[in-house]
Amino acid sequence: MPSDEVLASFIRSTFRSVWALELLCFLRQEPEVARSHGEMVAGLRGSDLVVTQSVESLTAAGLVTAEADGSARYAPATRDVDDLAERAVALYKRSPDAVRRTIVAAANPAITAFADAFRLRKD
Repeated sequence: MPSDEVLASFIRSTFRSVWALELLCFLRQEPEVARSHGEMVAGLRGSDLVVTQSVESLTAAGLVTAEADGSARYAPATRDVDDLAERAVALYKRSPDAVRRTIVAAANPAITAFADAFRLRKD
């Protein structure tokens, strides 16, 4: 089983936004089913752009297979990637704020460093 730091690194490098993680959770519910673009938009209650960007990033990470018609399904490239995805989803369910902070910190390191400079104590 990968360490907590490996999991944190996976989350930082894989999810450009919380929307991408939400889409992963949605697609993992029924991995054998290819969801249409419209189904993903409706399931996330997100926008076309958010779903498109999330599918692209999850495909690049080896977690999703996208079809020419815009549909996508959960299809991890390796068992290790599947294990990390499973652990990321479990952590997100257990501690959503911690996962959100990890994703946001990776996307905005300068802002995070600035905010951390004013913290009185570490969490």
